[in-house]
Amino acid sequence: MSTKEIELKIRTLGEPVLKNGVRLVEKVTDHHRKMLSEMARLMYAVSGVGLAAPQVGISESLVVIDAGTGLYKLVNPRIVKASGQQISEEGCLSVPEVGVRVKRAKSVVVEALDENGKPVTIEAEDLLACIFQHEIDHLNGHLIIDHASLIDKIKYRKKIKEI
Repeated sequence: MSTKEIELKIRTLGEPVLKNGVRLVEKVTDHHRKMLSEMARLMYAVSGVGLAAPQVGISESLVVIDAGTGLYKLVNPRIVKASGQQISEEGCLSVPEVGVRVKRAKSVVVEALDENGKPVTIEAEDLLACIFQHEIDHLNGHLIIDHASLIDKIKYRKKIKEI
């Protein structure tokens, strides 16, 4: 499948691709490198700090992240270690105009493949750790609204129905 066959647009709450989870990439190809580049382009265009493949309609384990310290293009990322705790309000491109207080690990160690299929290990703290956890949640079919308290769910019920 070429990228011309895929319309890269942000998918929003209610679209099945966001809840179905993804399949692991067996071998990183030129197609995956192109998809990662296109995802990064879209992420920057909408002023995001992270974007997971399901958010653009792709059911593969791909994410792009840039918290202002450089772009990560990752294949099959997974958290292998997490410690500490932080709570912050998160937004999501797939759940527009909704902010949810989410409890996350303060630091994480992520293992993945880079865009060339080489193994990488990334240690992240604070905001970057939060973004990694958020994007990996997307790969597992979880959205910020899944982390919302009952009060937040009630507060955003109307907005969620609109989305």
